[in-house]
Amino acid sequence: MGEEAAGQVVGRVLGTQSATPLSFWVGLEPGTVLQLDEVVAATREVPGRGEVLIAGVVTNVEARHEGAAYDSDVFLIVQGVLPAAVVESAEVTVTRVEPEVYVPPLPGTVARRAGEKERERALYFDVMERRVPVGLGRDGEPIHVNLEFLDGTRGAHVSISGISGVATKTSFATFLLYSIFNSGALGAEAHNTKALIFSVKGEDLLFLDHANKRLDDDARAAYRKLGLEPGPFGSVHVFAPPRPGDPNGTPHVSARTQDVSPFYWTLAEFCRQELLRFVFADAEDERAQYTMLIGQVAARLARLAEPVGGAVKLRASDDAEPVVCRTYDDFVRFIEETLTDEGTRHAWGAGLMGLGTVNAFLRRLRSSVRPLSPIVRGDLSSDASIDTEAQVTVVDLHNLPDRAQRFVVGVVLRGEFARKESTGSARPLLFVVLDELNKYAPREGGSPIKEILLDVAERGRSLGVILIGAQQTASEVERRIVANCAVRVAGRLDAAEAARGEYGWLPPAARARATIAKPGTMFVGQPEIPVPLAVEFPFPAWATRPAEAEAREPSRTTAGTTARAARDPFAGLGDVGDDDEVPPF
Repeated sequence: MGEEAAGQVVGRVLGTQSATPLSFWVGLEPGTVLQLDEVVAATREVPGRGEVLIAGVVTNVEARHEGAAYDSDVFLIVQGVLPAAVVESAEVTVTRVEPEVYVPPLPGTVARRAGEKERERALYFDVMERRVPVGLGRDGEPIHVNLEFLDGTRGAHVSISGISGVATKTSFATFLLYSIFNSGALGAEAHNTKALIFSVKGEDLLFLDHANKRLDDDARAAYRKLGLEPGPFGSVHVFAPPRPGDPNGTPHVSARTQDVSPFYWTLAEFCRQELLRFVFADAEDERAQYTMLIGQVAARLARLAEPVGGAVKLRASDDAEPVVCRTYDDFVRFIEETLTDEGTRHAWGAGLMGLGTVNAFLRRLRSSVRPLSPIVRGDLSSDASIDTEAQVTVVDLHNLPDRAQRFVVGVVLRGEFARKESTGSARPLLFVVLDELNKYAPREGGSPIKEILLDVAERGRSLGVILIGAQQTASEVERRIVANCAVRVAGRLDAAEAARGEYGWLPPAARARATIAKPGTMFVGQPEIPVPLAVEFPFPAWATRPAEAEAREPSRTTAGTTARAARDPFAGLGDVGDDDEVPPF
């Protein structure tokens, strides 16, 4: 095979194990070692078709004493009393047959570690016109994902699973974004492609545009081997909720001082955009009758609310005195009084509903006052929406209660999806990174957020909205969302979780390995390659903690973020102290 046959001979196809067109076993030459995930190739002459390449990935390796009958024989063999030989063999799962003549390799056929071109063919890298590097394989060579299964051309969406704090799901998601933006796979589109990241783990993701001081020479070499130049993200803007009780709406972050804007919704926007349904974003029984009342009240608020700056003026009935609601608490009290008054209940859609239904609605609405009061305001201007002008937009949620986090995720996703629908074009792409996907789209129950995420999973491909979802347990995520993910990734898995059907794309050996995988090792499955590939992605080149962040020039912001800097409430403040926490990677 000339240049393609340059791979090292490692053994021969076994005759004691059945060889099939889909898998075969290789007996290793003495002194030769094969490890899991290496690529092995063999050839066979087929009459009338010529030479056929049969290549695959090592999915199991065994070593045994040939000639031993009992477990205790191992001691006699080591002492030289019993004759026996140590035999190592490797199972190869076939990934590609070229040309497509599905015949097994014959026993005794030479098997070799794949050369460079054979490896490219075995892993389908030769047919990937736009390749995105996702890490290095066990052989130290780059592993790629086909961009066509990420950008919606032939598929879209990514599902990342693993144990929290060990699987480095967020680190891999940000590395994947960095690779998409900087590998050249997007071409000229890279400048307009955006990412929206919801951050729920402290302030770890607030320094993506700062170089990592802990990046060493080995990590830099790994980036360059992948065809990437190590460095931070070029354009990042952070949105954070206002500090509790702050009348100026100062962002509630402590470490970052540049390119930070507050986000909140005024009561006028809340009514006009019918955001009430996202107050009830917890997964609930869809048969609960109070859910019907939500839509009726929201529609009436949209129709009757009169803006007074950020506040609203409301009337319980046409002949009632107007009430100005300046806080979210005032707003909830108005709805509560209106729905419990016999004279106004009917006009607001609750006349035919029992008191139990109304009370269930009001009980849940009242419980939202404390979590939502900081972000639903009547005392601030309306100029505090979340936009995606920067290449990477980080929405910081870690200071918000769970109820408020759900509200923000639902409202922002609805707004971005509606914006993409209004443009009617899939370009530019918008990548949405959402951790704890099992919380927002659980398998059981329904919620407004789950409806939006299902819409993104099923229609986002055609609109250029690509979901990168991370979760500890894929078995607890809505099946249709996981099923629509073309690329699936698993880090360190819990043993019980790894046994569930959602990980059927992992072979048994890979499932077992996933329970002991170290941070930075991920198993990546994609449609073109029938076997998931183990990859190691390099240490983040961007800061993941304040202590890792190198200083940067503020001029690196985009035009949009520069305009926002003029109203940056942190402008002129000094840097915060060092943070010696250990990075999560």
